[in-house]
Amino acid sequence: MSKFYEQLKDIANLSEHIDIPGTIESIKKSIDFKGANVWILAFAVIVASVGLNVNSTPVIIGAMLISPLMGPIIGAGLSIGINDSQLLKRSLRNLAIMVIISIIASTAFFAISPLSLDEPTELLARTRPTIYDVFIAFFGGLAGIIEGSRKEKGTVIAGVAIATALMPPLCTAGYGIANLNLAYIAGAVYLFFINSLFIALATFLMVRYLKFPFVKFADPARQRKVRRSISFIAILMIIPSIYTAVIVIQENSFNVAVKRFVKENKALDNSYIYDYSINHSGKSSILELSIAGEKLNNTQKELLFVSLEKHGVSRNNLVFKESATIENNGDENIVKSILERNDLEIKKREEMIRNMESELRTIKSKEIPYRQIAEEILAQHPGMVSFSIGRGADVSLKDFNAMEQIVVLASWSKRLPDAEIEKLEKWLSVRMNEKNLRVVQVK
Repeated sequence: MSKFYEQLKDIANLSEHIDIPGTIESIKKSIDFKGANVWILAFAVIVASVGLNVNSTPVIIGAMLISPLMGPIIGAGLSIGINDSQLLKRSLRNLAIMVIISIIASTAFFAISPLSLDEPTELLARTRPTIYDVFIAFFGGLAGIIEGSRKEKGTVIAGVAIATALMPPLCTAGYGIANLNLAYIAGAVYLFFINSLFIALATFLMVRYLKFPFVKFADPARQRKVRRSISFIAILMIIPSIYTAVIVIQENSFNVAVKRFVKENKALDNSYIYDYSINHSGKSSILELSIAGEKLNNTQKELLFVSLEKHGVSRNNLVFKESATIENNGDENIVKSILERNDLEIKKREEMIRNMESELRTIKSKEIPYRQIAEEILAQHPGMVSFSIGRGADVSLKDFNAMEQIVVLASWSKRLPDAEIEKLEKWLSVRMNEKNLRVVQVK
């Protein structure tokens, strides 16, 4: 067991592959926002904005790859890990400048863009953070700092840039500002905050795990002051990250529970849940159910409360909206609710119709053009006296397996030779596209 542990420890060891001085120097260079980085950021903003505007995932991925936003965020995590207050100031200052420029540029783009999408799925995806965004940012940050610390660089940084998606949330915030949509602004900024915070936190933890050396000062008193300041900032970073993770987990769990609840209780006796909305503002989340049909009585509401609690959500989180009930005959939502209530039944009937149409096509495809075939045979064999054709089955008496078969009964004034009958069978098989066909000559 001890030998296995030593082998495992040797496999997972990072110290032999890490270049600490080179890593620190490389991260410091990526922090600076001047020269090439200014132009790269400008291009990334436009590319990401266009990608979001046309709902193109490949274009958005391209913007993530060329964006330089990752540098200052990793720099902030590194500076906290090595107690470098000057590096932290540079990182935060440059990050702030990048964020402001990105939001201003994307706002200007969306303000002048004539394109408006009915379902901007890529934009909406950047306004609803989930627990997966926390995991992606944290573990992506760990992968990023490990890759940045390697002696031999690979392509991991590109993958981290795509996974953590820092540029699209800022452009989405610009879209929200251009369209005065507070929900887009809040959701996108929140997502960017989550990504940045957990990337920086992951960098800080890995820097300390790899034992990066602390920055030393000539004045011991100043060094103690800087360390206390950095430690305070680290605590400030860790506490909000834990709080954010808990909040996101709670909201995600609430959303999942609500979806299950609504799915189970979609159709009521004489009412229908035609829509629902979730509000995560404040200390608690609120579920608002939009009811159509007849107003719910106390017994029906109690059943819904019990069902909601079964999914782990308190009844205090549920609010009923009954503005589309039967009393509001002019409300367009009533029509919508009626259609939605019968949607399952309509789908069932449509499926039945499709099946019947398919069966009808199959039957028609097997119809035999009796008169046409009889006339064609008579043209070849003028002496034909009688003709009958039918679809049946050739049943084996050994295993009683049945095979579909076409049987033709025909008689002529003068009996045809077997070779002519075989020739007729082949012609009919091709003519009717039936492989199993038999011609029987009768008296």
